[in-house]
Amino acid sequence: MELPRSFGVLLHPTSFPGPYPIGNLGREARGFLAWLADAGARWWQVLPLGPTGYGDSPYQAFSAFAGNPYLIDPEVMLARGWLRRAEPPGGPFPRVDYGLVYRWAWPLLREAFSGFRERTGEDDWRVFAEFERQHADWLEDYALFMALKGEHGGAPWWSWPEPLKRRETAALAAARDRLAEETAFQRWVQWVFYDQWRALLAEAHGRGLKVIGDMPIFVAHDSADVWAHPELFQLDEDLNPVAVAGVPPDYFSPTGQLWGNPLYDWETLRRTGFAWWIQRIRHALKLADLVRIDHFRGFVAYWAVPAGASTAESGHWEKAPGEELFRKILDELGDLPIVAEDLGLITPEVEALRDRFGLPGMKVLQFAFTDEDNPFLPHNYPESGNCVVYTGTHDNDTTRGWCEQAPPAEIEFMRRYLEERAIAFRSCADAPWALIELAMRSRCRLAVFPLQDPLELGSEARMNFPARAAGNWTWRYPAGALTPELAARLRRLAEGYDRIRRE
Repeated sequence: MELPRSFGVLLHPTSFPGPYPIGNLGREARGFLAWLADAGARWWQVLPLGPTGYGDSPYQAFSAFAGNPYLIDPEVMLARGWLRRAEPPGGPFPRVDYGLVYRWAWPLLREAFSGFRERTGEDDWRVFAEFERQHADWLEDYALFMALKGEHGGAPWWSWPEPLKRRETAALAAARDRLAEETAFQRWVQWVFYDQWRALLAEAHGRGLKVIGDMPIFVAHDSADVWAHPELFQLDEDLNPVAVAGVPPDYFSPTGQLWGNPLYDWETLRRTGFAWWIQRIRHALKLADLVRIDHFRGFVAYWAVPAGASTAESGHWEKAPGEELFRKILDELGDLPIVAEDLGLITPEVEALRDRFGLPGMKVLQFAFTDEDNPFLPHNYPESGNCVVYTGTHDNDTTRGWCEQAPPAEIEFMRRYLEERAIAFRSCADAPWALIELAMRSRCRLAVFPLQDPLELGSEARMNFPARAAGNWTWRYPAGALTPELAARLRRLAEGYDRIRRE
């Protein structure tokens, strides 16, 4: 696909400020869109929007299709008459408090569901029923999955009684009858999420902005997807993974990363015409204008780690039918508005698959400053400009934090590189805007910055440590941080490097 020369900001909705213990899709989100438009941006990039569980990672959701209930704005439900009040549970909350979120959000949503049933009009009932009909291919399984998780104290599906674990017809029918109230609630929660997300997406479009979504290549083992479609994954007779996903030792971890996701049974997927993947891509493109697929190299070959291994070091590469898959997606959907996350151990085969379908790859400036041949240095970017340049990603430290901890040789190399291009750099306090400017002037058609970088924040604002299991995903920017002066500074750079959004 052909990207316009433009720029955007990476910010997950959990990071919006506000009176509640987590950011949501409400007032602060709309304020952010207004600020982003004032800055001349074209894009807002988010992380995956699925329902998070243990570890709070948006990359380990309970569903590849469902939305995150914790992002629902209580004030909208209050305005629609479903809630009598929506008072925050204490506060202030400078960081996301996930423990409190789980205890607070579900009772509030149940109260709103009761209010909906008691006080809503026929139009809302009709729209809700149409949502259920349109999304029945995933919504029914997801609602029952969540209801059964609740019934079993949150336990993973493989620990449920055998008839439920194996989805025996009689057991599922009995569960649907027994849990009819809870499954209706779970379907309603998804309708509310999607209603609010689409309203926000429409507001973005009304301001000339587009949204970049994010899709993990793998799904969580404890997900409605694996429970409902075990035949699509490499599972043994007891429905446990034979091997799990990860990556070998790399920049982020000397022992590799052990993600633990079940691997796909690509032969079964091929026999079905890749129907599940086509459904997933089609669904994602209804929620965003462009979708970044995480770990794109896994469509060529993926790192298979034996189940039960303590690190990813003992894994091996297995082939995946990426070209067949993307050819089928192209045939079915007609276009591929996809960004390939092509970081890590990238081979010529991965580059060939990316380029064969014209997918923009990623360049990360924090990886660049080692030697003149480094492919992340701007002078080495493809002449076509078909790439997306980032100062850093959600997995990186902030640019200022990275600078303060990087090897001195890298910082000295960066200093020389920036000086040759007349970009000011005296200390790590200058690093965020220096790399923003370097990205802006590069030939990549799209430049994206985590919001932490324009705000010049250090490691305290880091979003994720890839090798750390807990304590991630909690950063929120302070209220009042998005000033007109900050928007004007970004706009001036965008104008100077021909990245301004044209009305």
